[in-house]
Amino acid sequence: MSVPSDLPVWHELKAHHAAIADLHLRDLFAADPGRFSTFSRRFGDLLIDFSKHRITGETLGLLIELARQAQVPAWIERTFGGEMVNHTERRSVLHVALRNRSNHPILVNGADVMPDVNAVLEHMRKFADQVRRGKWRGQTGKRIRDVVNIGIGGSDLGPKMVCEALEPYGDPTLRMHFVSNVDGAHISHVLAECDPESTLFIVASKTFTTQETMTNAHTARAWLIKELGDELAVAKHFVAVSTNAEGVRKFGIDTANMFEFWDWVGGRYSLWSAIGLPIMVYIGMEHFIELLEGAHAMDEHFRTAPLEENLPVILAMLGVWYIDFFGSASQVTLVYDDYLRSLPDYLQQLDMESNGKSIDRDSQPVTVNTGPILWGGLGNNGQHAFYQLLHQGTHLVPADFLAPARSPNPIGDHHAILLSNCLAQAEALMVGKTEAQARAELEKQGLSGEALEKLLPNKVFSGNRPSTSLFYRQMTPQVMGSLLALYEHKVFTQGVIWNINSFDQWGVELGKQLANAILPELKGDRPAGGHDSSTLGLIAFCRAADEQQP
Repeated sequence: MSVPSDLPVWHELKAHHAAIADLHLRDLFAADPGRFSTFSRRFGDLLIDFSKHRITGETLGLLIELARQAQVPAWIERTFGGEMVNHTERRSVLHVALRNRSNHPILVNGADVMPDVNAVLEHMRKFADQVRRGKWRGQTGKRIRDVVNIGIGGSDLGPKMVCEALEPYGDPTLRMHFVSNVDGAHISHVLAECDPESTLFIVASKTFTTQETMTNAHTARAWLIKELGDELAVAKHFVAVSTNAEGVRKFGIDTANMFEFWDWVGGRYSLWSAIGLPIMVYIGMEHFIELLEGAHAMDEHFRTAPLEENLPVILAMLGVWYIDFFGSASQVTLVYDDYLRSLPDYLQQLDMESNGKSIDRDSQPVTVNTGPILWGGLGNNGQHAFYQLLHQGTHLVPADFLAPARSPNPIGDHHAILLSNCLAQAEALMVGKTEAQARAELEKQGLSGEALEKLLPNKVFSGNRPSTSLFYRQMTPQVMGSLLALYEHKVFTQGVIWNINSFDQWGVELGKQLANAILPELKGDRPAGGHDSSTLGLIAFCRAADEQQP
């Protein structure tokens, strides 16, 4: 397959869209009292309700047929089988091997990767146990109390998000910090909260050359040596997640405390690997295994379930429906769970770095819309900020609502109020408010005549705005694993439909290359040149400001 729009079912979907585009969700629910049962599924403690989507049974059937004609099942098997599906980087894509709890052989170039995966996992366990039990001590003999993960991108977003999400399972004696921004304010604020005698740094960089990560790591190293007065302290307070043993050694880290991963682990899919070391340190091996088990359960479902019942496939195809047939440019993630506050940031990288592509697998320009602009935040806060656009704006923005049925912190009516808002917003987006309903409300308030007619249009909500509700009994490591794997496989499936490589990210390279050229010009090591007038003007402004500092 090269052009998805050439597939026979694509044209059927275009015609079907034209036929049902004006159908309102109010009418679909009124016509089918059992619609929730038809368009919702359970997966363990996860309930996924997609009944508030602008679809019929025929729509879903055509979308599943699109997945079939695009050869999604074959691509699933190729990926799980260790084939080189990341063709531009000539790599297998096997984050599923990292959580392969059945331990069946997974081959790359004829070699089973599972012994290495299990060896690194055991290495992580031994180290995490030492820290958690107080056996790993700093240079002065103090127990570790602060753990600072230094990374960026996938080396930061995943571990940070999971540690926050699973805080109820975390070691209460440990404080977790995550430094990613090269802005000196970030590392400065974190170090100000830490005692050098009881702080452990985890430096996560595959090459041990990532500019932002290593800049922050060297700043942390200099701070530690200054505070403790001994360069040998580095080995007691730093460990590395990397493949560059020589670079790790030169930094002062004992390579026995270097945790490896492999080129078939992409950054945004890496929290299951040694990149997840801060997660294991925080929640312990037992809960980390539960996280892996939850993901593995979803992996097996994705690999074996018929397309009609395959949850990642269903969610992926609903996304394709809006992106390519309704012309939706964005999707919003609305979390009614404070522990999941960083999930939208994590999903932004997962989705937009994976499917933000305009060149297909045949190195040709794509002919359809690909990945959406993904955004979001805490739902309750968003109600008082950006929900106005969702309800009455000119853009159709499909939404994912996430919420726990039970709170780990039951306080008065807090959780009931939280859930009522979540449920109400999803319902309001779906049903809207008709002109007749708005008129009756205004008349009840005593308005009439010209004043009523002028205000009336502002009180009408079109509704018919689609959403998926992903509810869980309560957040556990297993639920977290299943949820994240669900989103991973959804993104992959959409990439298959669009015939793009979801596993490379060449688009991030150009800015890095140009930054390397600009840096010496900013520092005054060489004259600025070879840039456009805007860039030159901005460099001059920054140079002048720096020179004027007292």
